[in-house]
Amino acid sequence: MFNDIGPLELVTLIILAVLVFGPEKLPKVIQDVTRTIRKIRDFSESAKQDIRQELGPEFKDFEFEDLNPKTFIRKQLDNDDLGLKEIRNGFDLKKEMAEVTDAVHGRDSGAGSSSSASGASGGKVEMTKQPASTDERPPYDADAT
Repeated sequence: MFNDIGPLELVTLIILAVLVFGPEKLPKVIQDVTRTIRKIRDFSESAKQDIRQELGPEFKDFEFEDLNPKTFIRKQLDNDDLGLKEIRNGFDLKKEMAEVTDAVHGRDSGAGSSSSASGASGGKVEMTKQPASTDERPPYDADAT
């Protein structure tokens, strides 16, 4: 619960608590806070037990932590009933990107290239920009502005 509090922050909180509540009342405040936290935990556990009883025996392995989407996805990926690891490992993104880059630049990518990657006409596509004439201005299009 307090995993992200460092030692300096803890000392600061203790000093602040002593200043706000005073050294005489601080033990009583700590007891009240711990008692309240304990009651909240007990209430939460009893609510979880009630929900498990109401769901029935088919949900006996149900964990409330599974309702968190990140936990659910992580658990399903570790389960691997769907073969997701094989699908994920089947894609070589660097190889695919290299083939696309080679096709765009008109280079032969080797054994992995296909004829459809170089275009439907089978020819080389010129991607260089033609130099524009410096004397001519582009036509003004009033509808475009």
